[in-house]
Parts: sequence; structure tokens; C-alpha cells
Amino acid sequence: MTHEPVGDVRRRAADLAETAEANRRWWDAEAPEYYAEHGAFLGDARFVWGPEGLDEAGVHLLGDVSGRLVLEVGAGAAQCSRWLAGQGARPVAVDLSIGMLRQGRAIETDAPVPMVQADACRLPLGDSSVDLACSAYGAVPFVADSAALMQEVARVLRPGGRWVFSASHPVRWALPDDPGEAGLVVRSSYFDRTPYVEEGLNGDAVYVEHHRTLGDRVRELVAAGFVLDDLVEPAWPDDNEATWGGWSPLRGRLVPGTAIFVSHLA
Repeated sequence: MTHEPVGDVRRRAADLAETAEANRRWWDAEAPEYYAEHGAFLGDARFVWGPEGLDEAGVHLLGDVSGRLVLEVGAGAAQCSRWLAGQGARPVAVDLSIGMLRQGRAIETDAPVPMVQADACRLPLGDSSVDLACSAYGAVPFVADSAALMQEVARVLRPGGRWVFSASHPVRWALPDDPGEAGLVVRSSYFDRTPYVEEGLNGDAVYVEHHRTLGDRVRELVAAGFVLDDLVEPAWPDDNEATWGGWSPLRGRLVPGTAIFVSHLA
């Protein structure tokens, strides 16, 4: 499968259906190339929270996972879920893209995990059925209604269960997606929630991301019944010289690139 050619890139409205269809098709086509490019950094059974390289093995944002049923939302090829399985957890990896899940099936490790294709806003799990939920750069910015996603995660979590997710730091939406000095100049309004859309030659969306401010995210969590325990903004480590899209040592040492929301269900 190959990507549809991109005809235009702009900020415009994109509803639930257009967003889901575009991103499903995009990641179905992108999966092998994405793994080839980033697989060495992500590992096959590693839980890394973002391009800075912050590793769950060292920070323990999820707490004790042994024996816990853990839902990974927007799991991609399920690298994080494999790490969780290796720590004694019982993970379930959910992703919209069958291509990403197939890539996950192609990864051979000693810790296979259950994988399910599903929309993050319509999880095929019962109420109060999981102990923990997590997402490392997963579904949150790739759905049109992230408030509904928070509510759906709350539905499947048991009371007291943690929900920890990472995404691009919202401040990055005010800056060009450029790893060099051009990416350090504010070009857009931080308060503009208009989605970023790449369009095919026919004008239909082929890739969509949705922006929310830090305040938006906090309000979404609180409205769904979560208590925000921490907001982690990883500093760029001195030993990381890698560039990943708009993430780079130059930018990462000056402005945050990742926001990690640590919460629990009240």
C-alpha cells in the first residue's frame, strides 16, 4: 500500500469521519516505512514516551504494572505493550490502523500481546474492565473529538486507575515544524485549534492532526472524571543527537517538544 499523493497542506476543519478515515489509511500505508525509519529508536519491546527518549523503565509514570490489565491506546506496532508484558503486566494493544497492527505481528519477541483494531473513541471493552491505560504519541491528537476519547478511557478504567498519555507539546503548534532555527520563530497562534490537514489531489484529507492547548487537555481530563497528578515536559538529554521530524537537539534544549499527562480516575 502506498500513500495517496499530497496535493495541499493547510489548516481547515475536519470532522470525526474524515479524520478517522484519513488517518486509518495514512498509517496503514506508513507502517512499514515508519518502522524501518524509527524501529531502532523505539525498540521492539521498549516503552519510550517521545523523541527525547524518556523511558518508562526509568521514570515509572505508570507505577507498578505487575499483574495489571493495561490498555495501550493508539499502540502502533505495540512496542510499549511488549515492554509491559515483560514487566508482568497483561497488556491489550488497540490501534485504528490494521497496517500498524500487522507490523506489530511481524515483530518476533518473547512477549506476544493481544492486538485489537478499534477506534479509540469506541473501545471494544467493558465498563471498568482495565487497571491502567496509556498512550505514547498515540491516538490523542489523531481524533477529532479528544474529549470523547478521554470519556471512553474513563469508561473502561476501574476507579483509581491511571491514564497516562504523551503527545506533541501544544506550544509546538505555534512554531513551524522545522528542526532548525526556522522552527524557533512563532508563526501561528497557539490558540488556533484549526486542524492540520494534508489533502490528496481531490481535496480529501489524507492525514489530520488536531491541536488542543494545555488548558484544553486539563479541562478534557477533569470533565471525564480524571484528576491530573503531573504534567511532565521532558528536557532534551545531552546524549540524544537524533533529529526526528521537527524534534531536534537545537529545539529540544530551548522549547518543550513533548507533554506527558499523568492522571487517575477519581
